[in-house]
Amino acid sequence: MYARVKSLGIFGLDAFGVTVECDISNGLPRFDLVGLPDLAVKESRERVRASVKNCGLNFPVSRITVNIAPADIKKEGAVYDLPVFISILSASGQLKADIDEYAFVGELSLDGEIRGVNGVLPMLLLARDTGVKSVFIPDANRLEGSVPDGIDVFPVKNIFQVIKHITGEERIPPCYNPNMSQGEVSYDVDFADVRGQEGAKRALEIAAAGGHNCIMIGPPGTGKSMLAKRLPTILPDMSFDEKLETTKLYSIAGAIPSGQAVINERPFRSPHHTTSAQALTGGGTNLRPGELSLADNGVLFMDEFPEFDRRAKESLRQPLEDGVVSIARASGSVTYPSAIMLVAAMNPCPCGYYGHPSIACKCTDAAKKRYMDKISGPVLDRIDIHIEVEPVDYEQLSSKDRSEETSAVIKERVNRARKLQHERFEGTDVRCNARMTPTMTKKYCVMSKDADELLKLSFERLAMSARAYDKILRIARTIADLSGSAIIESEHIAEALQYRSLDRKYWMGE
Repeated sequence: MYARVKSLGIFGLDAFGVTVECDISNGLPRFDLVGLPDLAVKESRERVRASVKNCGLNFPVSRITVNIAPADIKKEGAVYDLPVFISILSASGQLKADIDEYAFVGELSLDGEIRGVNGVLPMLLLARDTGVKSVFIPDANRLEGSVPDGIDVFPVKNIFQVIKHITGEERIPPCYNPNMSQGEVSYDVDFADVRGQEGAKRALEIAAAGGHNCIMIGPPGTGKSMLAKRLPTILPDMSFDEKLETTKLYSIAGAIPSGQAVINERPFRSPHHTTSAQALTGGGTNLRPGELSLADNGVLFMDEFPEFDRRAKESLRQPLEDGVVSIARASGSVTYPSAIMLVAAMNPCPCGYYGHPSIACKCTDAAKKRYMDKISGPVLDRIDIHIEVEPVDYEQLSSKDRSEETSAVIKERVNRARKLQHERFEGTDVRCNARMTPTMTKKYCVMSKDADELLKLSFERLAMSARAYDKILRIARTIADLSGSAIIESEHIAEALQYRSLDRKYWMGE
C-alpha cells in the first residue's frame, strides 16, 4: 500500500514544500527512512513506532519505506514526525479519509502528544502562497499560526485530535487571525532618566532618525550602557513588513517570547563580549540565525567593544555594509537579513580614565595603543557616528529643578524625520538614510555652496576615505531632515563632521 502526505521544511530563512511518501510491502519487518535526513529525522522512526503503539493503533509488521522528498535538500529536526505518522496510518488502511488538502507539521512524543517546533511562521506563509488549504501545527505554535491569513491553520495537542478532525468526527476551529498592530509598545526605561549628556543624546537622536551605527567612548560610569538601553524607546514603530521579517527570524530560532504572536517592538540584543564570531553571524550544524540577524530592524549593543574577539569584530564588516549576513558551510549556504543599528561602547583606555578631568590615567602609552588597536580601521570606518561621553558633574545629577526631555518628545522628532525618508525612498528597499546607495546619496544629499566648500576643505585636511565622505553626507542629510531642511546647509555638515573626529583623537594620537 502507498500513501502520500504534504509537509513543510525550513532551510535558512526560506521554507520549502515537502512530500512524505510511505510504501508498505511484504517482506521482513523493517522501517527505512530516506530522503537525506539528519540524525533527528532518523530518530523519528522510533518516536513514530512508539506513538502508534501507545495510541492503541497497529504498527504494520511489514517492510516500511518512508521517503521525505525532495531528496536533494537535507531534512533537519523533528518537524516531520507527524506527517510520517499520518503516512503510515494512511498506507496501512487505518486512516480512511482524503488528506490531500492538508499539510502536517509537528514533533511527536512517545504517547502521541504533539510538541512545538521552530520555523512555523515561514512554513505557513509558504503553504498559503503555494495553494495549500489547511495545515495542522502543534498547539504550542498556535500564536504563530494565527498570523497568516488566507489559510486554515489547525492547532492540535495530540494525534487523536488530528484523526478526529480528518475523519469528521470532531472538527477543530482554526487559529484566530490577530491584528498585527497591537497598539504602542511600552518601555520601563526613558531618556528622561539620564541626567545631562545632552551631546550624547543629540547624537543618538540623529542615529535613530537615520538608522546610523554609532560608537560611544567614555570613562566608566558616564552612562554609556544607560543611553544605549534607552535607544529603542526613540526608534520609530515597526512597519508591518519589518514585524513579519523579524518574527520569521525569531520563529526559526525558536525565540518568540511566550504569549506573543508577532515581534512588535524593535529587538535589542546585547551579547556578552565572550561571544564567538559564529554566535554573532549565525551558522552551526543547522545554519541558524545569529545575534546579527536576531537584531534585524533593531539594535545590536556591543558593550566593552574592544574585549570582543577580533574575529567577532571583523565579522561585522560585510553585514554593516550590506544589511545581510551570508553563511556558507559544507551543508549549504544561507543569507539572513541583518539591517541593524550597531551601538558599540568602550572605555578610552584599559583603566578607563584617559582624558578624565579628575581621575588620572594609569596606563602607559603602549598599553593605550594596544587597547585601541583591538579595533581595526575598516571596522571603525563602518561606524557612522562617534560619540564622546564625558563625566556628569554633581550639579547636573542632583538638580531638582532640571527636567530632561522624555523619549516620547525625542521620538516625535525622529518620526517626522523618518516620514520624510519614507516618502523619499518610496518604491525602493531602502528604509533610512544610513542605507542609501551611492547613487541615492548623490541624488538626495544636495548641498548649499557653503556646505560644499566646508566639506571639501575638511575632506582634504582630514584625509578622509571615500566611505567616510559618504557617511558624513548621509549623517548631514539626517540632521537636515530633523531640522526640516530640503538641502544640506553648512551647519549640518559642521555637526556631522563632529561625529567623525574621535578616530583621530584616540586612534591617530592627534
